Amino acid sequence: MKIGIDATCWWNQRGFGRMARELLSAMFALDSEHTFYLFIDQVPDEAMNLPNIEIVQVFPDRPVTDAAVANDSRSIGDMARLYKAVSASPVDMMFFPAVYSWFPIPLKLPTVVTLHDAIAEHFPEMIFPDWKGRLFWTLKVKLALWQCKRVMTVSHAAKAEIEQYIGVRSALIDVISEAPNKLFRRIDDSALYQELRQRIGLPLSGRLIVYVGGLAPHKNLQGFLEGFALARENRQLDDVHVVLVGDYGGAGFHSNYGELQQFANDKHLSGVVHFTGFISDEDLVILYNDALAAAMPSFSEGFGLPAVEAMACGTPVLSSNKGSLPEVVGDAGVFFDPYDVKSISRAIISMSSESELRDELSKLAATRAATFTWQRAAKLALGYLEAVALTGANRPKGH
Repeated sequence: MKIGIDATCWWNQRGFGRMARELLSAMFALDSEHTFYLFIDQVPDEAMNLPNIEIVQVFPDRPVTDAAVANDSRSIGDMARLYKAVSASPVDMMFFPAVYSWFPIPLKLPTVVTLHDAIAEHFPEMIFPDWKGRLFWTLKVKLALWQCKRVMTVSHAAKAEIEQYIGVRSALIDVISEAPNKLFRRIDDSALYQELRQRIGLPLSGRLIVYVGGLAPHKNLQGFLEGFALARENRQLDDVHVVLVGDYGGAGFHSNYGELQQFANDKHLSGVVHFTGFISDEDLVILYNDALAAAMPSFSEGFGLPAVEAMACGTPVLSSNKGSLPEVVGDAGVFFDPYDVKSISRAIISMSSESELRDELSKLAATRAATFTWQRAAKLALGYLEAVALTGANRPKGH
């Protein structure tokens, strides 16, 4: 079978870009006789140079990673170029690893679109800085759902949210998962820890709670910092610091970095809350291994990939009890209500002051992370794609 794949989101540095790279790479490595046609709008990545891959490069005015963001939009001309490229290719079906980069394709092609979550529909005011971004997103999702045959998502919680907030019938949604890259593993090297701390401006002593991801309102970082400020009234936390890792500008998506920085100053946390900006995966592995815990305080997550990456390093999670996080973190974390500052504070105090609990959670974290693999996710995804191709062309429909 010839499977067309929208790979224009390959270069995105947020969670769905990472998911696309990992899932597709694992899919290409499976023992199958399929040929994958990758539709891209940038210079091909070296990982795409495989015998079972055909590259179809389109030259837009602006690549998707620049244009398909919360405060911008793609040109009709660029989407028409992609449409023509797909039309001229001998593909039997089309797969979009993220609705973020969806574009129209011929109606005759069976199509699967991935919705990672329904956060934009659940919390629109936290995701989009203005009505224009919200309108373009809503239109894109509606058109993608009208044209596709089935929807793929990354957790059962995301599936339930998509059904509730977008209205896709449960029977039309297939669930895969995500997983940590093999790079994320246990490392016991205090010299590496110290070198990284010095290089990215962290204190050379003290315990670290690390958050990795977008600095966006729905991530509830202000609520977490408020809980941290309350927890610091407990003297056992004098040496605990919070490290917020993420692109200050949101990589084109809504960011409240300035508000978070001001909030930290107002709460007298400027010496114990640190913003690092974007850091490499190689450095993330070291930082997670050096951390007391990883923080996932979101109001909702489709999966929560940073959680399993931290867990693979033996780092337990201070986790919201909303969205997919209970499903993903399991017994490897201390949970709290993200809407309750006192609940957040209690969780931070528990993780920071109960060393036996933290050590036990560390062991459970590594064990649980090992149950998530990209190979398993890729097998599931490919099976769903094969089933869709066998059942024929799309029938445009409501959802």
